[in-house]
Amino acid sequence: MDILQPVYTEQNDCQDCYKCIRECKLKAIKVVNNAAQILHSDCIYCGICTLICPVNAKKVRDDVTRVKSLLKRDQKVIVSLAPSFVTEFPNLSDEQIVAALKALGFTHVSETALGAQEVSKKVSEFIDNQDKGIYISSACPSVVEMICKHYPKYKNYITPFLSPLLTHSKFLKNEYGEDSHVVFIGPCIAKKSESDEFPELLDAALTFSDLKRWFEEENIDPYLFAGEQQAEVFVPGKAGKGVLYPIDGGMLMGVKNNTTATDAVYMTFSGINNIQSVLKDLDKYKKSDVMFLELLACDGGCVNGPGTSKSYSTALKRLEIIGRADKDLGFQLNVDFPIERNFNSIVPVKKIEHSSNRIKEALTMVGKYSDKDEINCGGCGYNSCKEFAGALLEDRSEPNMCVSYMRKIAHDKSSALLRKIPSGVVIVNDQLKIRDSNLSFARMMGPEIEQLYDTIPGLVDADLHKIAPFYKLFSSALKTGAENMERDIRFGNKMFHITIFSIHKNKIVGAILRDMSEPFIQREEVISRAKSVNQKNLETVQKIAYLLGENASETEEMLNSIVEFYTLSQDQ
Repeated sequence: MDILQPVYTEQNDCQDCYKCIRECKLKAIKVVNNAAQILHSDCIYCGICTLICPVNAKKVRDDVTRVKSLLKRDQKVIVSLAPSFVTEFPNLSDEQIVAALKALGFTHVSETALGAQEVSKKVSEFIDNQDKGIYISSACPSVVEMICKHYPKYKNYITPFLSPLLTHSKFLKNEYGEDSHVVFIGPCIAKKSESDEFPELLDAALTFSDLKRWFEEENIDPYLFAGEQQAEVFVPGKAGKGVLYPIDGGMLMGVKNNTTATDAVYMTFSGINNIQSVLKDLDKYKKSDVMFLELLACDGGCVNGPGTSKSYSTALKRLEIIGRADKDLGFQLNVDFPIERNFNSIVPVKKIEHSSNRIKEALTMVGKYSDKDEINCGGCGYNSCKEFAGALLEDRSEPNMCVSYMRKIAHDKSSALLRKIPSGVVIVNDQLKIRDSNLSFARMMGPEIEQLYDTIPGLVDADLHKIAPFYKLFSSALKTGAENMERDIRFGNKMFHITIFSIHKNKIVGAILRDMSEPFIQREEVISRAKSVNQKNLETVQKIAYLLGENASETEEMLNSIVEFYTLSQDQ
């Protein structure tokens, strides 16, 4: 089931705006029956879609219920707390956050940064033993997913170690027993995919947003806890430089402090766009040197993860993190277990190359037969019409996603309908300029207007003042904003029934004119008006004392109208 995935779509809420496709840099979205579904085979769980969806149809899996279940069973449940908690709960002391988490039922609280420090050591040792090559950090699970799925030729560039979280989880399991449970709390959605892949190490992953909601449900305010100094707050001790990992460049500080390689090149990049740019030209880098890349999927680092609030700027968050970093080494784990891993479990996305002929075939499905038809508007969410055509061929998109195509279909349908209607139809804007009309309307207005229609199809932009002497009815309808207005009018030697209706209130109105002298119109009007008379008379019987005078007047008016257009018909 889709809801078991870290990120999923609430399909009934999806409004087919395609914003998620537009914002997803890897196009890990598939549209089925006008609803955007996540392609989990392609998704890297960066969480961007959950942030930008205007109707919140993109959801993050809620693992709070699962964690509550662990706590209810009196299990030993330990929190692996991301160091970015200081940016999510500003001015909250270590003692207060630990007390609040224990109030929820957790046994211990430990810093994920301890695992980061151990990973920094291992990476430093690894780089020291390399003579050349490009190496990429394994710290960010979204980056690992991105490279393994979308850039598999660079998979071997990833340093072969568990992430800081998984390293920390493995330590906690060893330290507190295999029967203990580890729950991560932090800014990252992709950590949920790590818990899915390594359930033996990590039981669940919660975001800071999850935690805040849980605090509210339990009426727990972390700031109300006393901040008494305790001998130990975080177990087994407080982290040092590892707390810098949530900001871009934070890992490099730790790696550089441990390495003896002086000629290695270190670089950091954050944000999907920047990482894609780096990976695009990775083959062009010199392989004769050692280069280590710290890549983080979120702009500015984990402090701006999708599971965080956005109330503080990146600069302020960086200051909070840097200010908290212990100038000393902090507590150091005594790791006597391996943290090496491979990435073979992540399946590469199968890239399909489409021939130009196949692309052209797909483009014809949306009415694009030449290059000039490819306007590349991006309304479908794809960067170009050809990219959209490729998605069509792979059943990841639908023809009705093309805005220009659907607009053309709608226009063609409305134009055909307008031309075929036997009644006169005209559409007018608030300046009384004709937006469109049909030939029947032009004929009703006389031979000169009919000739003008041949020159200017639809009489587009013609001035209604000069065409229809009854233009004041349109002015009144536009001014009042009335939804519907019906009148009988005499024009020349004919009687017309006109219905004016609002299209855009006070901006655009449409009108249907029927020639009352036409035989089929006569019969229709006689029946319609006779029914109206009968209905009015029935109502009058019920309210005769009150309504007699008014109703008699209406009856006389309608009957006079019928007599009038019959008289005109007989005169012709």
